[in-house]
Amino acid sequence: RKLLFPKFIWPRWLRLIWHVWRVVRKEKIEIIFVQQVLPVGYSAIVMKKLFKVPFLLFSHGTDLVAGTATIWKRKMVTMVSKHTDQIIFNSNSLMSRYLRVLPQFENKSFVLYPCPEPRFLEPPPRADIDNLRRRYALEGKQTLLSVSRLDEGKGFPSMIRCMPKILEQVPNLVWFIIGGGFKTDLIIDSIRKYNLQNVVRFVGEIPHEDLHPYFYTSDVFVLLTHPDEGKEEGLGLVFLEASAAGLPIVAGRSGGVPEAVLDGRTGLIVDAHNEKQVVDSVLKLLREKAYASQLGKAAKERMLKDFQWHEQIKLLEPWIG
Repeated sequence: RKLLFPKFIWPRWLRLIWHVWRVVRKEKIEIIFVQQVLPVGYSAIVMKKLFKVPFLLFSHGTDLVAGTATIWKRKMVTMVSKHTDQIIFNSNSLMSRYLRVLPQFENKSFVLYPCPEPRFLEPPPRADIDNLRRRYALEGKQTLLSVSRLDEGKGFPSMIRCMPKILEQVPNLVWFIIGGGFKTDLIIDSIRKYNLQNVVRFVGEIPHEDLHPYFYTSDVFVLLTHPDEGKEEGLGLVFLEASAAGLPIVAGRSGGVPEAVLDGRTGLIVDAHNEKQVVDSVLKLLREKAYASQLGKAAKERMLKDFQWHEQIKLLEPWIG
């Protein structure tokens, strides 16, 4: 239903406070989960003062850390952090970066890892895999898979530059790229520049529920994440999904990625800008089947042991019962 509230009101987050106030009153909300520190945190502070509703602040990426980049934003993040009841991060890396700037909030900060959906732990129907193999002509091919937004910090330009050297050693290779973003056209142009049109299967954006068979059709998952203008990967849920499917991984070192992929145990961590390191790591997993299988098996076992929602959610029991 369209709400009767001036669209020209400034700042815009004042409208958000109005909407949240209506929902809290109508639904008798008992706790608020804040997923974006600024400006959503302002609304949570007001609700806490008006209705004594506690709120938890969640940080999944670098938004909370980036919010400390300027004096004004740091003051605002400090204010929200002061009033929140808990600050929950998706990786130790992200929490450490935040606490280096605002160490006074250590006692209310902790890590709660996201978990892959259970369906990724089990293979899809064989027919789904066979359909993909026919559709993309994968007979006799080895397959790389990358799933990500096509944005800065994901390393697609680096991987494209590495592909010719990888293809010299493994010519029967296909590379799935799944995702979309503002760099899509640039990446497609780069694929053409390096004559990779017959190698890359550019799938584009697809519903999350349709990803499942791609993981079980591929041999190696690769995503060369890297720091970009101070921003780093929070954790990388897609690495957990690949691990759940038992895929060995080549991942770029950035932020919390080494917590999602254990170097030498569930995958290989590389410097996304070190071409030799990337090429050698990808080739190692494509050539050494037993080693790749060992990493993939360890990755799946780790997901089963440490990344299950029924265990992680216990950290929130004081708040949600």
